[in-house]
Amino acid sequence: VQELLKRTKIPTIGKHMVIVGRSNIVGKPLAALFMQKGEGANATVTIAHSQSENLSEITRSADILVAAIGKAHFITREMVKPGAVVIDVGINRIQDKIVGDVDFDAVSEIASYITPVPGGVGPMTIAMLLKNTYVSYLKKNEI
Repeated sequence: VQELLKRTKIPTIGKHMVIVGRSNIVGKPLAALFMQKGEGANATVTIAHSQSENLSEITRSADILVAAIGKAHFITREMVKPGAVVIDVGINRIQDKIVGDVDFDAVSEIASYITPVPGGVGPMTIAMLLKNTYVSYLKKNEI
């Protein structure tokens, strides 16, 4: 997610990022990452979940909205501020199709940037895993 934002030159410093999802795999680590000092971070982070009161109000306040809740099409157009950046981390199977946590067609009409599912965060995650493996190899072998 951080690399996607960096490569598309979307600033995070001082931006309000809402992460919908509180898992130990995605939600909490992303929150910690984006609250750090440094390039591609320094965001004001709010973590929300399906039981959060006034969830739509919280998500509509986001400059950057990350959906990692594990429920197909959970984030609707009404939950997104016009011009927001929407990152869909969700992977859900509906019949024979893979869809994200965001209602892509509806939200893409108002978002300034939105990641598709499939083809968005997943391929970047694989690329970063390969890069990190290569960097680890170089360090281990003092190359």
